[in-house]
Amino acid sequence: MERFLTWKKSSPTLGGFANRYLVRLWPFRELALSNFMVARPAPQPVERPSVSVVVAARNEEGNIKNIYERVPRMGSKTELIFVEGHSRDKTYETIEKEMALHPDTPSMLFRQPGIGKADAIRLGFEKASGDILMILDADLTVPPEDLPRFYEAIASGKGEFINGVRLVYPMEKEAMRTLNFLGNKFFSLAFSWLLGQSIKDTLCGTKVMWRKDYEEIAANRSYFCDFDPFGDFDLIFGATKLNLKIVDLPIRYRERTYGTTNISRWKHGLLLFRMVAFAAQRIKFV
Repeated sequence: MERFLTWKKSSPTLGGFANRYLVRLWPFRELALSNFMVARPAPQPVERPSVSVVVAARNEEGNIKNIYERVPRMGSKTELIFVEGHSRDKTYETIEKEMALHPDTPSMLFRQPGIGKADAIRLGFEKASGDILMILDADLTVPPEDLPRFYEAIASGKGEFINGVRLVYPMEKEAMRTLNFLGNKFFSLAFSWLLGQSIKDTLCGTKVMWRKDYEEIAANRSYFCDFDPFGDFDLIFGATKLNLKIVDLPIRYRERTYGTTNISRWKHGLLLFRMVAFAAQRIKFV
């Protein structure tokens, strides 16, 4: 039988090719004879865990006051961690000013040593002391008032990695450009296929996880290679590898009221496409 499945001695077998690649694709996956299920204890509710809200801020001077006024208090303690990323305006100075005006809000401010949102978020997570880690985009296109919904979802045990979804509710007119919307739709479909579960929005900046889980994701980051400029793929891939329960949580996406986006559609889009192709080799075709 072996010689019927082998093209030649130095080449992979047809059986090996089918088991690694074809079985992952329709309609061949319907012919698979093996199925695997990962079973583990269900997450349990945690009583009033503390929270660290990490904000990567670059050229966001006009939004800092609103962040302080609008981020709600959650759990036993809610701290704000700002990582300022080489702004051309007075973002850093404005954060310092607001920290002094809000002494009752635990806050920390750091200058980002590297570049990119992922680098800033990783620094913020490293400095965080909360049980739960939250990412809030400084442009406030995701309302801070939605954060308690994320808190409830993870603290109650409904999920272990809560992923914001912008593509469910109607958006304000200028909230997302058409090409960005189509790109997000493509990546959501690619991820849903790649991970074997529904991921409706991969690039929403609001993501929430337990700090202990993030530490494991960070320790295994090299498995997927480290070239994600935003950190969204890095976190989703890592959560999947840990078999965390990922829950999509719809949010309402707003227009910017200050500044402009720091995202380059074509440059960053091609980079993210490369990441999907690379991750397919590490997740799907193994």
